[in-house]
Amino acid sequence: MDTDLSRHLEDYLRLRRSQGFKLVRPGAVLAQFVTWLQAAGATTITVDAAVAWAAGSPGTSPISRVHRLGAVRGFARYLRTIDPATEIPPADVFPRPVCRAHPYLYSPDEIRALLAATRGLRPQIRAKTYEVLLGLIAATGMRLGEAVSLRRTDVDLDAGVLTIGGWKAGPQRLVPLHPSMTKALHDYAQARDRHFPAPRTDSFFVSSVGTPLITSAVDRTFNQLTTTIGIRTETVKPRIHDLRHRFAVARLLDWYQRGQDPAGKLPVLSTYLGHVNPAGTFWYFSAVPELMALAAERLQQGPPR
Repeated sequence: MDTDLSRHLEDYLRLRRSQGFKLVRPGAVLAQFVTWLQAAGATTITVDAAVAWAAGSPGTSPISRVHRLGAVRGFARYLRTIDPATEIPPADVFPRPVCRAHPYLYSPDEIRALLAATRGLRPQIRAKTYEVLLGLIAATGMRLGEAVSLRRTDVDLDAGVLTIGGWKAGPQRLVPLHPSMTKALHDYAQARDRHFPAPRTDSFFVSSVGTPLITSAVDRTFNQLTTTIGIRTETVKPRIHDLRHRFAVARLLDWYQRGQDPAGKLPVLSTYLGHVNPAGTFWYFSAVPELMALAAERLQQGPPR
């Protein structure tokens, strides 16, 4: 076998990225692994080597160990097709910690208050950017990273559709918009172009100086806004991502209240939200007591007819 593991890694990453996977962190992690293997004089992957490397130092976090070994497993499966001597490490060597944050479920009044608070930001273009950005996330359940990564060409204001491309290793997807959201985006685009007639970026949402938005800056502004309207305290810390949770929960509650079958519609919601695994959508059932109660009631009633 050709022992040039670095070249095989380049081929593997090129193949996966051509399929729509970004693999930014896994790519860096695997490069470190290959360097470690080569320094040890190894010519292929073995279970013992993979586990030893993934375990890292005593200070390596449990979730980091899981992710490191997961990255190696993917590369090992690819390398096995080239070198039958390659060993694929098992998936359950390190226990996966369960540490999902409990979502803050905004009320409709709180979302209205949040958007109203954005209008007090200065300068005016910054106020408009945050009002429409946060409104879009609340109305579509998009991730913050997806929203700030939108390019002008991703926003079809004639058709009222967004193209979201391969964020979080998921496939590209189309997100249809309500007409009111399409109008809000249209009005924002006009205001943005009046303020910045010579664009410095192809990003749809821009900062107060016309540059792409930075998620850390958006988070800081969001923290200020939620403090201003009184929902952020020492013990309650709502996140932008919780707007996505609120969107998903509202859809599920609406289906229950209409007597429809939420479980049957989960694949649709999962696709709309861009979940790679529908289990990510199903988590909303267990995360919200109100949904659990409705699910139990539906179970007693039997399947919908």
